Amino acid sequence: MKTFYDREFSQGKYAAKISDHTHHPILGSFVEQYHLENSPVLEIGCGRGAFQDLVAPYVGMDLSERVAQYLHKPFCCAGATALPFHDNSFEAVWSIHVLEHVPDPERALLEMRRVLKPGGLLFLSPAWYCRPWAAQGYAVRPYSDFGLKGKAIKASIPLRNSLIFRAGYVIPRRLGRLISAWLGGKQAGLKYKELSPNFEIFWTDDADAVNSMDPFDVIAWFSLRGDQCLNKHTLIRKLFVGTGHLLFRINK
Repeated sequence: MKTFYDREFSQGKYAAKISDHTHHPILGSFVEQYHLENSPVLEIGCGRGAFQDLVAPYVGMDLSERVAQYLHKPFCCAGATALPFHDNSFEAVWSIHVLEHVPDPERALLEMRRVLKPGGLLFLSPAWYCRPWAAQGYAVRPYSDFGLKGKAIKASIPLRNSLIFRAGYVIPRRLGRLISAWLGGKQAGLKYKELSPNFEIFWTDDADAVNSMDPFDVIAWFSLRGDQCLNKHTLIRKLFVGTGHLLFRINK
């Protein structure tokens, strides 16, 4: 995995300009709203450091040491499941389009909670619902590339991507988990689906994703630990949460 990202960064991938990055204004507003300009902040999966100047005491961390040359703020090469920082080190942590690339996302979330100070803020924006067909490029390759089974998978993508189809199984599953929690059912760890990534050919976005997560399950995981989801605070908003970032206040 590390070899793949070293190669991708050296070839110019994951290299959005600051002005082009869709999260730059969102993170800027987050920093301003919570007055984080002079607070210690950690970015997990910093890439080329597009957000490093949003706060003064910034630390960037990435699996690839190739990105260090692009940062003028402190940088650490490490993985998200073993953060090399003391407990309660940061006022805020943010991670953009990273968690879907972590083989053990629950371990990564535990590490994020550990290094955050009590009352600290966690801004999470992974790619939710990564598709199992992305790794082999079914959506972008021609039908002639596939056998009968592959053609059937490709033909099914528009239906499987439709909002009505997805809501038909996502909402009942979420309701089932809510009812189970209300009835005192046993709470397991973070629920996610493992994916088979493609580290050879980057056919399309999330071809390299190793897991697929439902944001509802991530909210539930934090809620069980007493944390607050600040931007999805009502039951209805949690039940119908879609794509986009989640913001948590960590209570420990």
